[in-house]
Amino acid sequence: MFEQITERFGTIFRALRGFGRLTEENIKDATRDIRASLLEADVNYGVAKDLVERISSRALGTEVLRSITPGQQFVKICYDELVRTLGEGNHDLDLAARPPVVVLLVGLQGSGKTTSAAKLARYLKEKKHKRAFLVSVDIYRPAALEQLKRLGEGIGVPVYDAQTGDDPIAIAIQALEWARNSAADTLIVDTAGRTHIDEPMMREITALKEALQPREVLFVADAMTGQTAVDVSREFHARVGITGVILTKMDGDARGGAALSIRSVTGAPVKFVGVGEKSDHLELFHPERVASRIFGMGDILTLVEKAQEKIDVENAQKVQKKMLSGGFDLDDFLAQMKMVKSLGSLEDTLSMIPGFGSVLKEVKGKVNLEKEIKKIEAIINSMTREERTNPEILNASRRRRIAAGSGTRVQDINQFMNQYLETKKMMKRLQTMGLGSLMKGIRGIR
Repeated sequence: MFEQITERFGTIFRALRGFGRLTEENIKDATRDIRASLLEADVNYGVAKDLVERISSRALGTEVLRSITPGQQFVKICYDELVRTLGEGNHDLDLAARPPVVVLLVGLQGSGKTTSAAKLARYLKEKKHKRAFLVSVDIYRPAALEQLKRLGEGIGVPVYDAQTGDDPIAIAIQALEWARNSAADTLIVDTAGRTHIDEPMMREITALKEALQPREVLFVADAMTGQTAVDVSREFHARVGITGVILTKMDGDARGGAALSIRSVTGAPVKFVGVGEKSDHLELFHPERVASRIFGMGDILTLVEKAQEKIDVENAQKVQKKMLSGGFDLDDFLAQMKMVKSLGSLEDTLSMIPGFGSVLKEVKGKVNLEKEIKKIEAIINSMTREERTNPEILNASRRRRIAAGSGTRVQDINQFMNQYLETKKMMKRLQTMGLGSLMKGIRGIR
C-alpha cells in the first residue's frame, strides 16, 4: 500500500535534509516533485494542486525559512497537510438511532460490497457487541444471495432469505421488519452494482434510501481503480449523499490515489479499509497513521492493536522470558513465528515498524519472506520432539533425514541452524545488557 508514493517522498525528503538551509528555489523544486509524485499515484489533479499550494504557502513563510532544522520542519508541514487532506481523526459508524439502524452499502459491481458487508457485520458483532443482520437486495447477480449467506454462516450472523420476489425495495422493507422483530441492532444492506453508473441503478439506490432511511450510506470503492473510484464516488454523493467510504483491496498494489482523493472530492470521510480477503481484515481508517506510513515512519499503533487482539499475552511473556535467557528451543522458535504470522502478512507487519521500510525495499524481489517462513516451519515440523528440544544432537544423518522430510536441502538446514544459534547468542547478550528489566518496565507503562 502506497509503496510508490512512499518511495518518491523518501527521495525528496532525504534531499531536503541535506541542505543546511532552505530557499524559495529548493522549496519550489521539492513541491514540484511532490505534485508529480501525487499525480503518478493517481491522486485527483485538483486535490494534488490544493495540497501542494497549502504546503508551499506554509513552507515559504518564516515557519521553515527561519527554522533551526528547516528540512525537518518542511517534512512536518507536508505531514500535517497530508493528514488534513485525508481527513483529520478517524470516523466510526454512526449508530445513534432507534434500532435496527440501517447501513446501506453502495458502489459498482466488483468493488467488494458483499465481502465488505460481512466484514462490517463481524466488526459490529465482535468490536461493538451489536446484533448485526445482513440482507442482499441484489436480484441481478444470481450468486449474490448465496455468497452473502455463506459469509454470514462463517461469522455467525443472520442473513435474510428472500425466497421470492424481484423487487429490491420490497425485499429491503421485509428485511427491515424481520430485523426489527428479531431485536437486531443493525441491518446491513448489500445493494446491486453495475459495471458503470447508469440511470436505473441510481433510481434504485435513491428509492432504497427513501424506503429505509439509512443512518449510514457507505460507498464501497476498489482502491486499485484509482481515479475512477474518485469520479464514481462524486456521482454517488451527488445523487444519494454518501456518509462515508470503505476502501477495499488496500493490501494490494494500490497506488493510493483513491484514499488521498475521495475525502477532498466528496467531503465524506474514509471510515474503513479492507486489508485482506478474510472476514476480520477490516480496519478503521486513521489518517494520521496512513500519513505516517506514507512518510516511511511506520505505524506502530496499528501493530500494537493487532497484537493485542491476536496474541495470547501470557503465553507470549513466557516465551519472551525463555528467549531473553537464551534457553529457548525450536518449539519456542516455532511458536514465535506463528505468533508473528497471526498478525497478517509478514511484509505488511514489518512495514509498520519504524525504520523497516528501507530494509523491506532492499530485500524485496530478492527474498520471499513468506516463503522463507514456510520453509523454516517445514524444517522444524520434520524434526522429532527430542531434536526440537535439544538441537545440538542434529548430526549429518539427522539433517539429511530432516531435509528429505521437509522438501528442503541440507544446506537449508545448516543455514537455519546457524541463524538459530546466532539468535540465541544475541538474546543472551541482550539479557546481559539488562533488556529483560527494560521490557518489564515497558509492560508496566499504561
